[in-house]
Amino acid sequence: MIALEHLSKVFTSHGQTVAAVDDVNLEVGEGELHVLIGPSGSGKTTTMRMINRLETPTSGRITIDGRDVRTLDVVELRRSIGYVIQQGGLLPHFTVAENVAMVPRLLGWKRQQRRERAHELLALVGLPPERFADRYPRQLSGGQQQRVGVARALAADPPIVLMDEPFGAVDPITRKQLQRELRRIQGEVKKTIVFVTHDIAEAFLLGDRIVLMSEGRVVQNGPPADLLRRPAAPYVTAFIGEDRGLRALAYTSLSEVAMAVPNAVPVTGAILPGTLSLVEAGRELVAVGPANGDGFWVGDEVGNPSGYVTYRQFATEIAERLAAEGVVGESAEAVMADAVPR
Repeated sequence: MIALEHLSKVFTSHGQTVAAVDDVNLEVGEGELHVLIGPSGSGKTTTMRMINRLETPTSGRITIDGRDVRTLDVVELRRSIGYVIQQGGLLPHFTVAENVAMVPRLLGWKRQQRRERAHELLALVGLPPERFADRYPRQLSGGQQQRVGVARALAADPPIVLMDEPFGAVDPITRKQLQRELRRIQGEVKKTIVFVTHDIAEAFLLGDRIVLMSEGRVVQNGPPADLLRRPAAPYVTAFIGEDRGLRALAYTSLSEVAMAVPNAVPVTGAILPGTLSLVEAGRELVAVGPANGDGFWVGDEVGNPSGYVTYRQFATEIAERLAAEGVVGESAEAVMADAVPR
């Protein structure tokens, strides 16, 4: 859906030139959510702003669905791309419904059609239209304003949405709520999203792929699990920080650690989906209750037993991953000696 080819952006000020973006290559597939992350000055926001021509590349090319953005009318381009910024950017003299329907209005939609679309999207982002449609932005909390901003970005049903640190200006509790809402919404609408953040936890929570940038260049671009298991450079490990081992558990599935079906073990007790991560499986095992036998079964796509994991194997796998990352200093066996269900 989006392709960046050898993209660069150089700013000149007082005779000094700064390469904000330096030879970036990136492809964003249809329906994917790519997170651009990095420290301040890494070039992530400039890269994103060049997609809808809020910034003009110094060199390189950007295509959307195979079309060079330089050949497109800039107004039409921006109206066809949803855009969410910090603090919502709502017009204070417009009602919530009018803010949501702003782009459809510019596109010539009829009033009733705009109203219906606004109500539909307010419900999608968790703001009941009967309560919020006729309010003004000043009557909303910061988190509610951000929800309206997301609804507005989706109003004309654009294939692409750009999000520039959209949750950076709200408190941590509201931020987590908004992140969960975005995951739910993306699961329903499947837009192509480029999301800029400096929050590593947010990147791992939301991203189908994470693009880590530094000094205008891409250091690593890949699924979250790749950054955890196969960091491309020491910078990646340093940026992710001490939680790397813990995060890796969330990207290791039961099917990866299950043994082949042993004939001697009867199929009894819990059968957990092989797609569960080790973290999710741990929660499920607690919910299942007392241990049955020395382990549990792992199911395939249709729920049939396809593998087996002993409790000791399960516990040791977790401990070894934590120990390998320095999260715990003792050996796996020592750490988990008393953690195996009896």
